[in-house]
Amino acid sequence: MTITLRQLSYFLALAEHRHFGRAAETVHVSQPALSVQIRELEAELGVQLVERQPRGVILTPAGHDLLRHARRVMQEVRALKDAARWQRGLGGRLSLGLIPTVAPYLLPVALPLIRAENLTLEIGVREARTDRLLADLDEGRLDAALLALPTGRDDLVEAPLFEDRFLLAGSARQIAALGVGAEGVRPDALDPDRLLLLDEGHCLADQALEVCGMKRDETRVDLGASSLATLCGLAAEGFGLTFLPEIALRSERAASPALAVHRFAMPEPSRRLGLVRRRISREDGWFVALAAILTEAGERLTRAARDG
Repeated sequence: MTITLRQLSYFLALAEHRHFGRAAETVHVSQPALSVQIRELEAELGVQLVERQPRGVILTPAGHDLLRHARRVMQEVRALKDAARWQRGLGGRLSLGLIPTVAPYLLPVALPLIRAENLTLEIGVREARTDRLLADLDEGRLDAALLALPTGRDDLVEAPLFEDRFLLAGSARQIAALGVGAEGVRPDALDPDRLLLLDEGHCLADQALEVCGMKRDETRVDLGASSLATLCGLAAEGFGLTFLPEIALRSERAASPALAVHRFAMPEPSRRLGLVRRRISREDGWFVALAAILTEAGERLTRAARDG
């Protein structure tokens, strides 16, 4: 029996898109070429893998069985490629994903440190929400991702990097109106009508609600902003209050000089940021080296926020 990796990759594309034309575009071949490979794969296995219908395809039971095996095989292939790429530590090409509430603040500090470690390293950066980063990690489009821990995934290796505490941000007038003393603000004392949140799906919004013991439908001032910078600009102008991670303090204060911040009462709410990779990938030092660099960058930002 001869089954090729090309056939498996074509089948995986077809299983994902359930359409010969869209699958062919994904793997950069013509639709007839992909169809021929699928038929040859069916002939080699002696089973029908898909039911061809006018508007697409449906996987047969045999197709679903092959899908599970094909995914496992391609994961192993990606692991072999990773092992070859990273034999000499932090080098080659690195594909790194970061969540949007981290990327614009950490990267300007981290990238020079990475370059100083290895000038020949090619870096590809993807900024996306947690669910998208995890999907790209699963499919091998990312080598590692920086996001909030824990992921709750046993198939991933997690390396905690640093603690990023939350600050309450708003206009000076709004902060003063809270009447808080030196002990700080209690999250559960915040008025939900004044809380500005990011779009649903951003982990920072979920973390803020959890800290305050609220649900999204309890907040009335929900502008659905897609970036932390937008929220900070609105908060600085008195439209409400928002949660500001320490790593973002320097950048957002520079962009919105009217932005005022106040510490929360102890224990201060925070998030634990970490680096994750596929457990199946071989680790030849690059992951530990990258985690150390990102930790240094994060601690520089959090230390500056706490000292200031």
